[in-house]
Amino acid sequence: MRYALYIAVMVATLVALACVLTIGEGRIVLALLLPFAALGSWDLIQRRSTLRRNYPLLAHFRYGLEAIGPEMRQYFIEADTAEVPFSRQERALAYQRAKSVLDTRPFGTLRDIYGDQYEWINHSLQPSEYMPHDFRVTVGEGRAQPYSASVFNISAMSFGSLSANAIRALNRGAQMGGFYHDTGEGSISPYHREFGGDLVWEVASGYFGCRNEDGSFSEEKFAAAAADPQVKMIEVKLSQGAKPGHGGVLPGAKVTPEIAATRGVPVGVDCISPARHSTFDTPKGLLEFVDRLRTLSGGKPAGFKLAIGHPWEWFGIAKAMHETGILPDFIVVDGAEGGTGASPAEFIDHVGVPMHEGLILVHNTLVGLGLRDRIRIAAAGKIISGFDIARTMAMGADWCNAGRGYMFAVGCIQAQSCHTDQCPTGVATQNPKRWKALDVPDKATRVHNFHENTLKALRDLICAAGLQHPGQLGPEHILRRISPTEVRSLATIYNFLEPGELLTGTPRHAVFEQYWGESRSDSFAPPARIAARRDSKSL
Repeated sequence: MRYALYIAVMVATLVALACVLTIGEGRIVLALLLPFAALGSWDLIQRRSTLRRNYPLLAHFRYGLEAIGPEMRQYFIEADTAEVPFSRQERALAYQRAKSVLDTRPFGTLRDIYGDQYEWINHSLQPSEYMPHDFRVTVGEGRAQPYSASVFNISAMSFGSLSANAIRALNRGAQMGGFYHDTGEGSISPYHREFGGDLVWEVASGYFGCRNEDGSFSEEKFAAAAADPQVKMIEVKLSQGAKPGHGGVLPGAKVTPEIAATRGVPVGVDCISPARHSTFDTPKGLLEFVDRLRTLSGGKPAGFKLAIGHPWEWFGIAKAMHETGILPDFIVVDGAEGGTGASPAEFIDHVGVPMHEGLILVHNTLVGLGLRDRIRIAAAGKIISGFDIARTMAMGADWCNAGRGYMFAVGCIQAQSCHTDQCPTGVATQNPKRWKALDVPDKATRVHNFHENTLKALRDLICAAGLQHPGQLGPEHILRRISPTEVRSLATIYNFLEPGELLTGTPRHAVFEQYWGESRSDSFAPPARIAARRDSKSL
């Protein structure tokens, strides 16, 4: 049976050949059969695949089904609420809001409201009157050039990861809606500048757009680029949720003249994104670098982005803030939920702290040091709906960023081929035959609509809760079912510190009890007892 299909094809090919030679008929049939006969014969004699040798021709059916397996599951098998990584229901919501079509649903929720992890926001018997939905947060208050940020912005996605037309559409949509577009670590491309949308310039370990030939940071190049009025804030990237603690290489073959000019690197040479910065190696050094960028930019708000990893490293940064008085204007907490960046399987599945826990740790630390009112916190990590924003702000964020939600707005279908250069919608590819099909004016309108309609939904939630601004949300507003018979608010699930609590001692909180006392503002090194434990395993 293993050879039945191959034998049948060979017999049919021989019969067709005989017909052509004897009666002159059957040429089309022979032409159709010959490639299959040749493929089956090659399967038998090749040595790379045992499966093909044992199942000539039949093995290719398996490969074909395996190749379209994700699409088959996504469109025909998965439940509407199955989150892998975004559910059909979540994607549909993004598409509907991007197109400004009806997003209401009849006949009740599809979610199991008695299942574990179901969440909701409590409403008030005295809802607020409807108010404008353009909620904003001032960042860098008291600086020379403070910025009024929307509570929902475009997260870091570089030109190179995304196509030219995708960047154009995102930035034009941001310009239309008055929200910001984070450049990602690939620096500011011509496509970011084309429509004049607000930019947050992400300065990462490669210092792209502000580097010397040896890869070190260039003050002159940074100051010249940061002076652009389109650049509203500066963000130092320490790590990202998709692959925290991992550098990257853009192969020289992909470093086109366009990408080389944007990043300030040689054409055709491997473009290295180191795993760590070269301008600082201590928590105090980080803060001094942030302050340096703030000064060089003419007083624009400056901060840093990180995915939380070793707690003592974050605590070291927090202690450095307290001891030096050098404060970032904002901190962006990126979650291990991942994002548009492709990464090794182990990193995307098992490295980094999820956004909820990372956000609460950063918020708690700043509250405990009495610094929370002076530093804004943003959060990024699988945020797509008004409820996602509300829950994240209730957990301590001042605003939210989203990458994949805005990708859906420009046409992404979650094909998960971002890293292959074969994106079917032209969003995450550098193949001009694909990305030129993405219509910028239409997709920019959808980006604007997605932002606008999501904030309207957030406004409706805020009004239902009897509030005036999402900044008033607290952990007491969000409820979570933790068992079929037990419901708790986030305020009782998580431990929240009191203002100034870290200034008077160590709170009764497991992470603080373990690491706060031994963390250092002058080093990212682990506490002595952790180092000793490591040394005890040395060979």
